[in-house]
Amino acid sequence: MAIGIICEYNPFHNGHLHHIKKIKELYNNEEIILVLSGNFTQRGDLSIIEKYDKATIALEYGVDLVVELPFQFVTQSADIFAKGSIEILNHLKCNKIIFGSESNNIEQLKHLAKTQINNKEYETLVKKQLDKGINYPTAMSNALKEITNLTVTTPNDLLGLSYIKEIEKNKYNITPISIQRTNNYHQKELLNEVTSATSIRNGLKENKDITKYVPKKVIHFINNEILEQKYFELLKYRIISEHSNISKYQTVDEGIENRIIKYINKANTLEELVELIKTKRYTHSKIKRMLIHILCSFTKEERKKYNQINYIRILGFNTKGKNYINKIKKDLNIPLITNINKTNISLLELELKCDTIYNLIAKRNDNLYSKKPIIKP
Repeated sequence: MAIGIICEYNPFHNGHLHHIKKIKELYNNEEIILVLSGNFTQRGDLSIIEKYDKATIALEYGVDLVVELPFQFVTQSADIFAKGSIEILNHLKCNKIIFGSESNNIEQLKHLAKTQINNKEYETLVKKQLDKGINYPTAMSNALKEITNLTVTTPNDLLGLSYIKEIEKNKYNITPISIQRTNNYHQKELLNEVTSATSIRNGLKENKDITKYVPKKVIHFINNEILEQKYFELLKYRIISEHSNISKYQTVDEGIENRIIKYINKANTLEELVELIKTKRYTHSKIKRMLIHILCSFTKEERKKYNQINYIRILGFNTKGKNYINKIKKDLNIPLITNINKTNISLLELELKCDTIYNLIAKRNDNLYSKKPIIKP
């Protein structure tokens, strides 16, 4: 059996390295399998490191097997992100998931997850909060507090809660284990050597030296040419050309398209647009995910079509990871994809479309049809 981790690595930093080292201290002989967000992230951003480069970094610093979380799960709420990620780990026979946690209180997170699943009052309380115009993460936290008198508001705990809830709902044979988070996820300033990915991205925008905040082999993979302005121009073109039809795209709901159309010509940057659209009901990340769906033409109909994990795509492996795949692949009941061919290209249709758009913005000329897993000896 193996240990699963779920990460975005945008970018890979010293905290991620600490995570891997801690796992190796605790479970030195077990394989580490990474479910990795690809070229887009759960916060609705474009990754500043391309996904095969992220796989290369992960293998360099101790991961044994890297598989991709498909776009339709990455760019969604925490619960859907968790659904896809945990389903993949279950397919790959992982019996543990180890994640960073601010509280590092796994028993409390389990208790809260079971409350969400089993307490009938929970959904009623969440709905009441949503009806007041409160965003979902806050509504969820308020409902749990009312029932249990416990609060969960920090991002890693919220994501860990979604992981545990998915395990409990499906009765997967996966044990959740937490590692103490050593920094503030939303920290915007570069203060300590272990800092947040947010602060590193902000530092890059401000042309600051980030070399002491990431392992040395990461720096040359970072693409600082992924300009938000280029993304914004493509997004603006799509919104203006589609106009009133943008409600067909995933997560463009409840009339929010009217605000998008109202403000698209008033904003000069992506951040300005997000701030103009933002309401009490819609978080910053939810709006950015919505805009990614518009950019990539990801419709509600496509979401229905791609609502299950129906393949596993390998981005990279080392010898240990290869041996593990060889050991379990006869028991897999969905395709394992290492290259694109006639039989599996339809499964990757959405991913190829989104990667093509990413490459346009990132100024990459990769041949997506010839991509193969990164192999580390």
